[in-house]
Amino acid sequence: MNSLLSYITQSTTPAPLKIPFVLIISVVFSHHFLCGQIAAPKKKSHPKLPDGVDALEDIEYAKPSGVSLKLDLYRPKVSDLPTPVIIFVHGGGWKNGNKERGRRGAWLIPHGFAVASINYRLTNQGKWPDQINDCYAAVRWVRENAKKYNLDSDHIGCWGTSAGGHLAALMGTRPYPGDEQITSRVQAVMDWYGPSELLTMPPNVVGNGRTVADVAKSNGALLLGSTVRDVPNLAKDASALDNVSNDDAPFLIMHGTADRGVPIIQSQKLHAKLKAHGVESTLIEHEGGGHGGPQFISKESNQTVLDFFNKHLKPKP
Repeated sequence: MNSLLSYITQSTTPAPLKIPFVLIISVVFSHHFLCGQIAAPKKKSHPKLPDGVDALEDIEYAKPSGVSLKLDLYRPKVSDLPTPVIIFVHGGGWKNGNKERGRRGAWLIPHGFAVASINYRLTNQGKWPDQINDCYAAVRWVRENAKKYNLDSDHIGCWGTSAGGHLAALMGTRPYPGDEQITSRVQAVMDWYGPSELLTMPPNVVGNGRTVADVAKSNGALLLGSTVRDVPNLAKDASALDNVSNDDAPFLIMHGTADRGVPIIQSQKLHAKLKAHGVESTLIEHEGGGHGGPQFISKESNQTVLDFFNKHLKPKP
């Protein structure tokens, strides 16, 4: 290619040879295209749903302050009995992500569960406690519509990853503070590498190279509307560690020991406090695991998840 351009632009007379700009661009573009250096945009793909799954997408479950909140409901196409429900809460630092990530939980449907994957208000749509209030609203929606969709309103669990794990943990530890005609309490919580104590999350704290300006732009500050230093009581309200009590739902917590996004101490402290209050809690530490990864979806991990939800969400005969 370089030799071609060199040859084209070489002058054999005192007057330089003028090559149209469009021609040069066409030659260069053709070279890159033929060599595969300009790739066609990849189409967005979603995990394939297992056979026998009925997918009901974009169901509005609440509309707080005019924001339409939707969920995707995955359930067995055929079920003789009402199906226990797992509400999936996506991650993304409370500012990104959506309910489509809940398709990762569809493998549970053939095992007799339904999965309701929810959107909630992100930090550009609302500040704390809007996010947890949306989670409560999703639980109430499931109970209100249980008969319509053949769901078991008495057996509802939740599963969250990262920021979603943070919210799921609060669904199990922080009861809705107001009066409810329909309860938003859940019967089981699975928390994957979620922050449990915002006051000690590294991005929220000045030091180790983080400036006051850095902390002011942290995801925690975006969630609370201010830094944890400025609103410590609000940070505690938004931390499962500060809401643990002896009537909390059973927990299954999974965390990678090499997680750089959320230090594993966040899960270790929550697990220890749950146990100290007599709450059933299991902590699985994935050795060398990061902020997610293959260890969380291994056969062994899936079996642990299935055993947990079977134990706490399947009605006993």
